Amino acid sequence: MKIAFVGKGGSGKTTLSSLFIRHLAATGAPVLAVDADINQHLGPALGLDEEQAAELPAMGARLPLIKDHLRGTNPRIASAETMIKTTPPGEGSRLLRIREDNPVYEACARPVELDGGAVRLMVTGPFTEADLGVACYHSKTGAVELCLNHLVDGRDEYAVVDMTAGSDSFASGMFTRFDMTFLVAEPTRKGVSVYRQYQDYARDFGVCLKVVGNKVQGQDDIDFLREQVGDDLLVTVGHSDWVRSMEKGRPPRFSLLEDANRRALQALQDAVDATYEHRDWERYTRQMVHFHLKNAQSWGDARTGADLSSQVDPDFVLREEAVATA
Repeated sequence: MKIAFVGKGGSGKTTLSSLFIRHLAATGAPVLAVDADINQHLGPALGLDEEQAAELPAMGARLPLIKDHLRGTNPRIASAETMIKTTPPGEGSRLLRIREDNPVYEACARPVELDGGAVRLMVTGPFTEADLGVACYHSKTGAVELCLNHLVDGRDEYAVVDMTAGSDSFASGMFTRFDMTFLVAEPTRKGVSVYRQYQDYARDFGVCLKVVGNKVQGQDDIDFLREQVGDDLLVTVGHSDWVRSMEKGRPPRFSLLEDANRRALQALQDAVDATYEHRDWERYTRQMVHFHLKNAQSWGDARTGADLSSQVDPDFVLREEAVATA
């Protein structure tokens, strides 16, 4: 299952996504954790120190390797150089699976040991001095989108993506790549403003959106969120001594997380798992193609000097039983 955590800056989306990742790992589920925000905070939230977090390999810096691997023997893709962030898989493409070992994970993923288990962590990478003034963050997150387009995930295995803050995710088709999107919102007008943007943008694409109320202090906060987002409010989370200790770099054992917060995390997992029966791989593939053709026409053809619409394999549908090339 693919899960996104979104929200305005400072809402607590990275904290909530890291707690959810810890929760899933504690159940023994295989987890691929992805930090798709150029402000890289997921590693430290999972217990890495600054030096360890700085040593994580950046996906954006390994984009040629990623493209070369995913291209496989797909005859519709002339070269890795003609692949863009939205290039969809087709017959002959190499697909990614959460439980496997492959060159992309070897180059870009690192294991993170948690007290309840271990997860694979991948990061887009921060801006470098060479990027300043000449690159936008999409040059980093494009690697994430390309991997998600080629990721085949099944029941009881999870890809959890900590997305960029605000509504910037709508600058590409990546917002349609998820079974569930959790929007973390504080009980303030600013806190729910991103929810309204997401709701408007996502309405026509069948995006499953649920709100996680964060920094809730009482019933009045809950009532405010319910008034603003209605039935999309799934759970609320209040103060946590466990989180405060974690943010100081001294997390207790995860089993000591407060009962109310453990129940909230289980509610998130239950909501994610309930979407499995409604997965629509045909729609998922159609949306992938839709955004690829838009990007090709807008800038991709001119950038690569190729007709990128020819990369679309009309007979291919990404699904769990899809066969990857060797």
